[in-house]
Amino acid sequence: MGLFANLMGKIFGEDHPAATTPPVAADAPAEVAAAAPEVAAAPAAAVAAAPVDYEAVLDAMNEKVSEELDWRSSIVDLMKLVGMDSSLTARKELAKELHYTGDTSDSATMNVWLHQQVMAKFAASGGKMSA
Repeated sequence: MGLFANLMGKIFGEDHPAATTPPVAADAPAEVAAAAPEVAAAPAAAVAAAPVDYEAVLDAMNEKVSEELDWRSSIVDLMKLVGMDSSLTARKELAKELHYTGDTSDSATMNVWLHQQVMAKFAASGGKMSA
């Protein structure tokens, strides 16, 4: 199981399709989608699952930790919140999984991109924000 699937499993639950489907970046080359049509079709299947209010889930987790974490804008804090390794090495691995094409030495830019991708994938995988 990759880092992204692990992250999704910690939020959506291990049995949610989003937790078991490998990610394909929205801007991934067409040949990636063509090589794995079941992966390209996965977001539609994941949406069919019951939506999960990931904001409520993450807020509930955040209430139980002593450290103040800003999961809404920080990939590091989001990873910490769900109990994952948030080291630069782990974030670079997550970036590779999500097909980041930027400079991984520029961790600030990479972190912003990672957070945006993860939030978009939450929504695409049947996640919803509370009102």
